[in-house]
Amino acid sequence: MDIKEKFEDFIAQYPIFEYRLLDTADIKVQERVRTICKQECERYGSTWACPPAVGELPKCEKKIHSFPQAIFFSSVAEVSDMMNMEEMLSTRMAHEDLTEKVRDFLEGEGYETFTLSTESCDYCKRCAYLDGKPCRFPEHMHPCLESYGVVVNEIVEREQMEYNLGGNTILWFSMVLIRK
Repeated sequence: MDIKEKFEDFIAQYPIFEYRLLDTADIKVQERVRTICKQECERYGSTWACPPAVGELPKCEKKIHSFPQAIFFSSVAEVSDMMNMEEMLSTRMAHEDLTEKVRDFLEGEGYETFTLSTESCDYCKRCAYLDGKPCRFPEHMHPCLESYGVVVNEIVEREQMEYNLGGNTILWFSMVLIRK
């Protein structure tokens, strides 16, 4: 049984909405994503999961391409009001837990992994990055896809996946890079 078949058996028990097995050579990183991070995101420079802590973009691209494949997947959350940012963000941890289950499964299958996930890490109330110290929980700290210059909607469009379900639903995306 190949990894795709094993993965499908595994995910049958979890709320993964869609997934694709990607060739990382097809994953392009874009500087424009980093520009948006720097100009618009309040988390920029405040966590190990965000720029500049994740490193320069060429280093990030090299890391992505050092893994031949990636599992890119989404999960769905529902909220009562899409304009309520606190409620929306409160649904993220369920996706992060799912992301760690996917990573753990793949590692159990003998793969070396590297995980990119949603938003910025907020596992700790105050990130050790701000104090010049190493991450206290590296097993839970997943840099966000955008911090690595990944344009999620480009992958979604290319792979013909859903990006917006409308209504009060949120799609969260993660990518677990894999190599044997």
